[in-house]
Amino acid sequence: MILGDLLLDNIGNLISVAWFLLCFRGYFYYTWLRSIDTPTLAYAMHRFRKQWIRKALRRENRIADTNIIANLERSVSFFASTTLFILAGLMTVLGTSSETVITMLSDIPFSDQGSRGQWELKVLLLICLFVYAFFKFTWSLRQFGQVSVMLGGVPEQHEKASDELIDRCIESISTMASKAAGNFNNGLRTYYFSMAVLGWFVNFFIFMLLSALVVAVLYRREFRSDTLAIMMSNLPD
Repeated sequence: MILGDLLLDNIGNLISVAWFLLCFRGYFYYTWLRSIDTPTLAYAMHRFRKQWIRKALRRENRIADTNIIANLERSVSFFASTTLFILAGLMTVLGTSSETVITMLSDIPFSDQGSRGQWELKVLLLICLFVYAFFKFTWSLRQFGQVSVMLGGVPEQHEKASDELIDRCIESISTMASKAAGNFNNGLRTYYFSMAVLGWFVNFFIFMLLSALVVAVLYRREFRSDTLAIMMSNLPD
């Protein structure tokens, strides 16, 4: 009976969390599925990465290529470090007096602030999201490191490697680079969705609305943006 009353009192929050998880995981699955047969930023970038690796294997001096990988690693490292700072801040917020924060948020129009337990669950959801993002960023960082090692191990021009071996190297290195970029992209998407969770601190309706809005923004950028159109117009063979 008590459990039933508890569920009824939080039906809006439960529906909003289910909607958020559907948007979050559903969009990740949708982009993975559509990237197989639909032009996306990930598809276009993979083609450019293959062109980059193909040209890199023809160069005797690959310092420029290692600098490209180093720049990519710095970007991922920045977000991984930033995520740790955010997690530290969220843990601090979780340990502080929540009554003060709840009182402050209750002054916001349309706010439906509940109990301290509900507020802590909202903070815990943010913590889970940024932990997920941290794992994605660090895995991406390791994969970019593996790209650097793989590129350093390919045959040089004077070794006269077979075309079959060169093609295998191009395919494996570009695929690894795309996997690293994909994990980095998933970490960035998680940042976008964490912005939607902030709406939950006001009320669950805004939470649901922002979750859908984040999906719309990401979809437009990855499937319908001018950036994609420019890349597709100059897609390498």
